[in-house]
Amino acid sequence: MSIVVDTSAVIAVVLEEPEKQGIIGLTRNATLIAPSSLYWEFGNALSLMFKKRRINLEQAIAAFKVFREIPIQLVSMNLEHPLELAHKYGIYAYDAYVLSCAIDNKATLLTLDGPLAEIARKCKVKTIGGKS
Repeated sequence: MSIVVDTSAVIAVVLEEPEKQGIIGLTRNATLIAPSSLYWEFGNALSLMFKKRRINLEQAIAAFKVFREIPIQLVSMNLEHPLELAHKYGIYAYDAYVLSCAIDNKATLLTLDGPLAEIARKCKVKTIGGKS
């Protein structure tokens, strides 16, 4: 089974958040995929955590090392479809990339972002992990 992972799920695993074990269980024996923007969004999430004083530089570097060990297949995509999704649903580009990746790859979407999971379901994408 192919599962598209978004940054919320990756952050939860890498930073040892309470959802970590559930995410690992959901993804066991699955092929993990994500849009190639995942690297940049992960870095952006870490920089936001700096601003909120949630982590320091040493912790961010350690988190990035853990992130690089997760076997996620990064895929390129045409930007037209994500832009259409961003426009239609009023979502950020990063969310549209993840949603488009799930649609285009006929994959399940793993997200902890409730609003994104709801939009995915409207697009007939199976979701796991999303909070309602």
